[in-house]
Amino acid sequence: MVNFVGAGCGAVDLITVRGMKLLKNADVIIYAGSLVNPELLEFAKSTCEIHNSAYMTLDEVVSVIEKAECFGKMTVRLHTGDPSIYGAIREQIDRLEALNIPYEICPGVSSFCGAAAALRAEYTLPDVSQTVIITRRSGRTEVHEKESIQSLASHGATMVIFLSTGMLKELSKELIEGGYSPDTPSAIVYKASWEDEKVCRCTVKNLAQTAEDNGIKKTALICVGNFLGNDYSLSKLYDKTFETEFRKAKL
Repeated sequence: MVNFVGAGCGAVDLITVRGMKLLKNADVIIYAGSLVNPELLEFAKSTCEIHNSAYMTLDEVVSVIEKAECFGKMTVRLHTGDPSIYGAIREQIDRLEALNIPYEICPGVSSFCGAAAALRAEYTLPDVSQTVIITRRSGRTEVHEKESIQSLASHGATMVIFLSTGMLKELSKELIEGGYSPDTPSAIVYKASWEDEKVCRCTVKNLAQTAEDNGIKKTALICVGNFLGNDYSLSKLYDKTFETEFRKAKL
């Protein structure tokens, strides 16, 4: 059995209870060494075989899993954040299914959730944005033209942009071309929930300068939108004049 486990966005105690149990019981752990907090490996059994996938190809990862399966061992494939977001798990799953190797997926706390917590913000504010766009800028891994930053920016929704910290001059230009005002509030959240977390608030036009001033070159999320501003409407959820199946309106 292979268990894909979301390690959470950084802090050790943000892994799920289920994920921690699987980690403690694993015979083999293959972890994303470039992003997963290595302190999580301290929970592994002394007999656990540990591999850093940052140095491995897909074939090598599958080979380790196949070998473990031959000996009836349980493998944890430990991914950063939640495996469903930029986790490259589909290609692994397809290989496992072709080999008839059973697997399950344990979700985790994504860094976009960790970033919101660090910002003390709500992405979906009434009369500001009810949509969160999670995306990345085109780079070594190309993004389809229909999903370009300019195209997505035209919605004016909340945007959380992964894997783009090294391209902030271009990102700012594309966000503005897409429709965001240069003064739209933004933030760079470096290593959300880690001990060395850093939150840098700025505007769309000065994303690149803010990153440079703070020595941030990677491992950060870019958050863009008026959810970071001060104007919004109160929700209907707790409005005394709004009636629900649980509460009568108070006029």
